[in-house]
Amino acid sequence: MPVSHHILCLNSGSSSLKFAVYALGGGEERRRLEGAVERIGLDGARLWLRDERGAPLEDGPADLGDHRAALAALPAALERGRSPALDAVGHRVVHGGPDHTAPARVDAALIAELRTLSRFAPLHVPSAIEAIEAVSQRYPALPQVACFDTAFHRRMPELAQRLPLPRPLWDEGLRRYGFHGLSYEYVLAELGDEPPGRAIIAHLGNGASLAAVRDGRPVDTTMGFTPTGGLVMGTRSGDLDPGVLLYLLREKGYDAERLERLVDREAGLLGVSGSTSDMKALLEKREADTHAAQAVEMFCYAVRKHIGALAAVLGGLDLLVFTGGIGERAPAVRDEICRGLEHLGSELRVIPTNEDLMIARHTRRTVLAP
Repeated sequence: MPVSHHILCLNSGSSSLKFAVYALGGGEERRRLEGAVERIGLDGARLWLRDERGAPLEDGPADLGDHRAALAALPAALERGRSPALDAVGHRVVHGGPDHTAPARVDAALIAELRTLSRFAPLHVPSAIEAIEAVSQRYPALPQVACFDTAFHRRMPELAQRLPLPRPLWDEGLRRYGFHGLSYEYVLAELGDEPPGRAIIAHLGNGASLAAVRDGRPVDTTMGFTPTGGLVMGTRSGDLDPGVLLYLLREKGYDAERLERLVDREAGLLGVSGSTSDMKALLEKREADTHAAQAVEMFCYAVRKHIGALAAVLGGLDLLVFTGGIGERAPAVRDEICRGLEHLGSELRVIPTNEDLMIARHTRRTVLAP
């Protein structure tokens, strides 16, 4: 019987550090502990822990001003949660650039390469590097694995990856990368060894994207060069006419930093509603708040439109899967998205995603077991 290994999964975001410990092997895949530090460096920062049954172990304010402080607090949090001894650590790394098509064991060369990739995802990759280095200092003997959220999409046809820009920019790495790859991999694994021929997976959460998959292989996706593109999202704009950005630069005096704040943190559901990026709150308010209603309607319209486009790419649709926080827990949104898609005649499923478990699986295969 295969030996069971305990793997720490780290997901370091721009203002959060999520973590989970999984036991894999011996016929089991069991989450032993999970937790997060949220709103790092912001008012209302908190740290929470849950045991393997999902019961809360602690939940309270955390005076942690940056990712370094959050990472320094992690070993004590694992100890308080009675984490078993670790065998390896897996990291979600948002961007793998054009060359990484699979998880990779962390070494000095990979860390150096990640530093060059920070230009593609400056809000996310630097915090992942910090997490890798913090683990190396605290647990120098533990093997670490970088699991790239873009790797899944590297198998898309070049036609779907190219941007309509001069060819030298392709050589510099400007292309459509796609994201949420770990979620898509997990959903496909849940569909079994014989996935349907033509499927669209809708990962709908605060960040949202769709992936078109034919016979288990990615064909196209809605996010592009960055996670800002594609669908309307919680605080991200999704696709915009480039002329809008040029207008803001020329007429409103925006610089790159102001544009980034607009399209990543002030747009989307938050910008349209003027009140919140939370879909649950918008659904509760939409009967009395026309702006909230319009934000929900825009989101559903954008998802429906992109489903139609990806179905055209696939030449039809056999299965539509909803996953992610909104996709899994907002039936009203699912119903509204599907209104008008009846002509596709596809099967509909809801499959809860588990990116942490996907990281654990990748980590075990890469450094612990064949």
